[in-house]
Amino acid sequence: MALKFVFLFILVVCAAAAVRARDLLSSVILLCAYSLVMTLTWTQLNAVDVALTEAAVGAGIVTVLLIAALGRTVSLEEAPAPAAGGAAAALRRALPLLTVLCTGAVLVYGTLDMPGYGDPSAPANTHVAARYIAGSVPETGIVNFVTAILASYRGYDTFGETTVIFAAAVCGMLILGKGRRK
Repeated sequence: MALKFVFLFILVVCAAAAVRARDLLSSVILLCAYSLVMTLTWTQLNAVDVALTEAAVGAGIVTVLLIAALGRTVSLEEAPAPAAGGAAAALRRALPLLTVLCTGAVLVYGTLDMPGYGDPSAPANTHVAARYIAGSVPETGIVNFVTAILASYRGYDTFGETTVIFAAAVCGMLILGKGRRK
């Protein structure tokens, strides 16, 4: 349990440092570290498939694309212009924080009705899991439950996710390779 709070603390520190950093390469490295800690968090929560995706996409592909994009831009962010005083300026500066706090409150409120983590009487454990355990091998011929769910039951969904990632990679390559044609 303490390890989860350590991961949460590291995630908050990485996110805050990435936002505050003026050197964009430092921000990219901090976001990569954030993604790697998220990978450890997903592994700790026994969601190894999600952890693998986070490591490959979040820490791998996104980091490479961001570093490639930095190669085509300047590496330091421009210093912000001095802010004008007044109540309207203070409200504009406080609005993002207020938005984040409200969104966080709504998300916390949404978790109040959720069953406890690992609760054996949760609906997912009493209805869906039993169906997959009993029917996955005879219906799909795949012995591994996770593979049966992802490859067979959720085949269209998985294919859709793969298509979206492929389209994003092609768009990224087209955008990054645009200047080389000249």
